[in-house]
Amino acid sequence: MISLRRIDHVSLSTTDLPDAARRWSLQFGLVERERDERRARLACDDEPFSLELVAAEAPGLDHVAYELRRSCTPDDARRHFDGLGVAWEEKEGSLEVADPEGNRVRVLPYREPKERWTPHARAARDQILGHPRKLGHVNFLTGAISEGVDFYTRVLGMRVTDWLGDGGVWFHVNSDHHVMALVDKGYSHFHHLAFDVVDIGQMRVALDHLGRHGRWLGWGPTRHGVGGNIASYVRIVEEECFVELYCDMEQLEADHEPRRWPDNRFSSNTWGPLPPRSYFRFDEAAIASECESLEMLGQPLPQEVSS
Repeated sequence: MISLRRIDHVSLSTTDLPDAARRWSLQFGLVERERDERRARLACDDEPFSLELVAAEAPGLDHVAYELRRSCTPDDARRHFDGLGVAWEEKEGSLEVADPEGNRVRVLPYREPKERWTPHARAARDQILGHPRKLGHVNFLTGAISEGVDFYTRVLGMRVTDWLGDGGVWFHVNSDHHVMALVDKGYSHFHHLAFDVVDIGQMRVALDHLGRHGRWLGWGPTRHGVGGNIASYVRIVEEECFVELYCDMEQLEADHEPRRWPDNRFSSNTWGPLPPRSYFRFDEAAIASECESLEMLGQPLPQEVSS
């Protein structure tokens, strides 16, 4: 069997690596740990890194990486994949597989932390005041939710936390409500990566800072029914995704049983509105509509043109 401990990092492709490294550091409080001509690696706190930026001709997702538990070795993972007939490759000390829609997932060996103290008791290194506490989870739009559930549970050993009707599913590997999620929108796209912040006060400071840098919210602040977290979703046009800033994530009991929530406004946002339609799109019309709040001004979002 395979057993994952936590999410390790997200790797994004970017067309301007120096600009991207500076942007993510300046705007989100990440520390740049290393950079060469091909990639940059940035950290939230004192982890090796949680965001990797890779130079490429087109923006998007490169891969998501998870760390194995101490009790599960890379050889255990290899045997698990082989037993299921799942193709894998060795990539930079990790095992890489692909989900049913071609999204690449890496599995890394367990790393013993340099210090086992709680974060606030550890000596500071190069952290920036107001930095996120950690990378917490990722979310994908999908056109193959059933196949995705099978892959992430059977192949990667994740457990289903909750369903939103039949169109959304959340998975956990530890006590956090979710480490990743799939939302059925009829097509595949990496939607967001999420940074954990202390509370809504830190979120307010971060959003003021991002607003001064020309960023805007695609949705939020919200209070999710599913997951319970307070969340704000910041549009990242350059890498074609969102960043969620969140706090108050539900912590699960060891014997948690999956729930099926009604697909309604309350399950998505106990405080108010559902997201605008632009929130689930990444085309130019959706971005322009969202940036200027055109839907709220009575100007319908044009239908997305199929490529």
